Amino acid sequence: MQKNWTIKDWQIAYAEGTTQLSDLLDYVAGINNDNNAWVEIATPKQLTAQIDSIATQNPQDLPLYGIPFAVKDNIDVAEFHTTAGCTAPLYLADKDAHVVAKLKSAGAIVIGKTNLDQFATGLVGTRSPYGAVANSFNPDYISGGSSSGSAVSVANGIVPFALGTDTAGSGRVPAGHNNIVGLKPTKGWFSSTGLIPACRLHDVISIFALGVDDAWQVAQLMKGYDEKDDYSRIHPATAPVAFSLGKIAIPDTLEFYGDTESEQAFEIAISQLQTMGYEVTPIDFTVFNKLADALYNDSWVSERTFAIDQLVERDTLLPITRQIINQAENYNAVDAMSAEYSRAALSRRIQQTLSEFDALMVPTAPTIYTIDAVNADPLTKNSHMGAYTNFVNLADLSALALPNLIARDGLPRGVTFIAMGWHDEALANFGHQWQTALDIPMGTSHHRYHSETSQTIQSDQPQSLIPLSTNDSDSSVALAVVGAHLSGMPLNYQLTDRGGVLSEQTQTAATYQLFALAGSTPAKPGLKRHDEGRSIAVEVWRIPKARFGDIVNEVPAPLGIGNVELANGRWVKSFICEEYGFAGGTDVTAFGGWKAYIAEQS
Repeated sequence: MQKNWTIKDWQIAYAEGTTQLSDLLDYVAGINNDNNAWVEIATPKQLTAQIDSIATQNPQDLPLYGIPFAVKDNIDVAEFHTTAGCTAPLYLADKDAHVVAKLKSAGAIVIGKTNLDQFATGLVGTRSPYGAVANSFNPDYISGGSSSGSAVSVANGIVPFALGTDTAGSGRVPAGHNNIVGLKPTKGWFSSTGLIPACRLHDVISIFALGVDDAWQVAQLMKGYDEKDDYSRIHPATAPVAFSLGKIAIPDTLEFYGDTESEQAFEIAISQLQTMGYEVTPIDFTVFNKLADALYNDSWVSERTFAIDQLVERDTLLPITRQIINQAENYNAVDAMSAEYSRAALSRRIQQTLSEFDALMVPTAPTIYTIDAVNADPLTKNSHMGAYTNFVNLADLSALALPNLIARDGLPRGVTFIAMGWHDEALANFGHQWQTALDIPMGTSHHRYHSETSQTIQSDQPQSLIPLSTNDSDSSVALAVVGAHLSGMPLNYQLTDRGGVLSEQTQTAATYQLFALAGSTPAKPGLKRHDEGRSIAVEVWRIPKARFGDIVNEVPAPLGIGNVELANGRWVKSFICEEYGFAGGTDVTAFGGWKAYIAEQS
């Protein structure tokens, strides 16, 4: 086994037999904790129990078979202690958090619980009795918090992914400080059952990974409504699956607290966006800043106080944690209602602003500090870390923290893309494009993102989208088109007007015939499965699920929606034709596709 393996690397090693499940015992035994990333590393007994639970199953049925991951220590894992960063464990968990159970059922194995700012109250990674978690690039610097240990375990290549949490930026700031991906989902998309809350109204469980495709694969396994979570939500299936406006917003005024390396890094990110073809537009950031300030300077802090008071006495807390939650005594119920009304008004203004853009790009953090500097001024330095993160959950937005560059001081500087709620898939698809274009090493490794994904992403695709493990996602349906709905053809607008995005150009299996139908306007083909057929050129589009019915409703007889087999063996939804529709038609199979036939007619 090697460090810095992606999910794909682990899968290949198991498939080729070069790695066995039992090898995890020695692998985990070799983990050191010099950087304070771990609160509890799995014992042989804990590992063996998990290995035994999947050892007799078919690896092909388990998408994360034998893949190790880490869990932030405010999320329950059965037979592991949960400390939330307290000196003594709060309890020994008797069952898994909802999302952990889902990942285990997919074959993944928890190898330990990771360090955090106590009760997830902080963005620096130093507020823990288990020690400050050292930055993966320079141990004198902060790792970022509160999900510090999870981020560092991924950046140092111990696990290919890890779970964190995010209320004010805890799933994003550590990603930026450690050159990895931090996926902060829309609130309610992942269940929070089994999570010790910080601010229950605004908490989410987040994902760290070296590459966005790994993070997205894990998200597809974690997602879904949980009736036991009062704040779980059902995906509306109306959101776009990819960016379509070609416009990215940035703040009109930026604060880097004197960090010229961070300032230059963000300028480079702007140039990268423009090179990728995006229009970059500065926007008034006043309303964003105002909402961000409310999280710690208004009655919202009372949520943290309530959560902590259910579990421990305040005098057992770290002084800095106690100082923060004691602020709740300055507020009453009237203040809480006033804060909610203000939050709603500011959120509406933010969403109206962002509706004109694909996303907002911000520095993940404006700067990075040494551990000593944070210890000398913990409140001020911590507040600086949240300058571009605090408002996101309050405004019900989705976000994706991505690597940007390694600065001349040897430390990473990341950027975060923020979009409307439920735009998680669009963000992930953009993140794939971003990491592919960036071409920098992932985490502390020498591995580059494009080399990990090139086997599944074709360079000639007009869209560079993450390949889904299934044809459909929460929000989209894969639809193969063969004729008048192809790019540049007369009916293509029926797809684009419904938020459809071209995913791939490919061919059917070699078992189809193509006919030009008689009397159709505009000219349309019909696809027929036939043993003496051949491969026919098609485009696969992703259509938002809630808009798919609109397209079906417009399909005229004798056409309909059925399924077609692609050259790689996948079956996807497609336009098909009833048998009577072929009467009087012209067999154009020899052209290999509708566009080639139309070009010949022209």
